[in-house]
Amino acid sequence: MGTHDAQASCLEVLHLAKAYGSRKVVKDVSLVVQKGEVVGLLGPNGAGKTTSFYMIVGLVRSDGGDIRIDGHSVADMPIHRRSRLGLSYLPQEA
Repeated sequence: MGTHDAQASCLEVLHLAKAYGSRKVVKDVSLVVQKGEVVGLLGPNGAGKTTSFYMIVGLVRSDGGDIRIDGHSVADMPIHRRSRLGLSYLPQEA
């Protein structure tokens, strides 16, 4: 699980990276969200918030790093399998 509390985390994002060609849009993003926590991603336009979110939910494939739900890697799982584990995405334009 990493070097965090003994309490199991619901979502763990470790060293995510993404580049489009030579442009690195996400470099080494890590975060932990414990059960019951609400977290927001804040930053200026172009900071990589949307790309990071899309990698976490499975809409965009990361170039590196890992995504774990309750300690199990989901980085290679499609979005519908992540949803079954409790990680879902509902776009505004439904």
